[in-house]
Amino acid sequence: MRYKITVEYDGTPFCGWQRQDGVDTIQQRLEKALLPLSKIPVTIYGSGRTDTGVHALAQVAHFDLNNDIDCFRIQECMNAYLREVPICVLSVEKVNNEFDARFSAVERTYIYKILNRRARACIDANRVWRVVPLLDNEKMHNTAQILVGKHDFSSFRAAGCQSNSPVKTMNSISVTRNGELIIVEVKARSFLYHQVRNIVGSLVNVGSGKWSEEDFAKVFQAKDRTLAGMTAPACGLYFAGVKYDMEKFCL
Repeated sequence: MRYKITVEYDGTPFCGWQRQDGVDTIQQRLEKALLPLSKIPVTIYGSGRTDTGVHALAQVAHFDLNNDIDCFRIQECMNAYLREVPICVLSVEKVNNEFDARFSAVERTYIYKILNRRARACIDANRVWRVVPLLDNEKMHNTAQILVGKHDFSSFRAAGCQSNSPVKTMNSISVTRNGELIIVEVKARSFLYHQVRNIVGSLVNVGSGKWSEEDFAKVFQAKDRTLAGMTAPACGLYFAGVKYDMEKFCL
């Protein structure tokens, strides 16, 4: 029986999603929480590998069990074992064996939170990037529209990226403000390593007046990471959700 789970977590105390020896990760915690029910080690496959310090509002994963267990029981058991860490299983549902959390995804959404003020973040510490200079979010939004569509995103690709190609299709990007909080929302089927954080770093250069819209366009078209802005800190990034054609996978 295959199960699809949706998970929320604060990535601050973890070394990212992926299981690694000698460090604490999201995947390891979830697999450990499932062990009392599965009785044997079970691999949990995520829809995306978030980095150290990156959060998730709705990360999706799947796993297989040899026996048919009630979804509510799985959720309650896992959350009981996760209660001492900032990870929570939001939902569990049964799917057919064609479902794959990673490869069945048709769209992923990330959001990035910028706290635009002089005072440091207190309640939202480790959950936003504080930027002191006043940012023009409308200028950032208008500039970002050049990224929509199928393009070579080499200027926003990290050196350690393992993707076969720098070409990706961005479905949409928006930059909005709610008081002191600026939200950058990006949607695409898949992303390059650090793509969103690198885009945000360059958009902040535009919003602060350091770059013009034309400067941003030139950097994007140059396909050269060394010309782009800084990589925005991991603390402001959230894996916000994944879209699937669930009619294909429902039991």
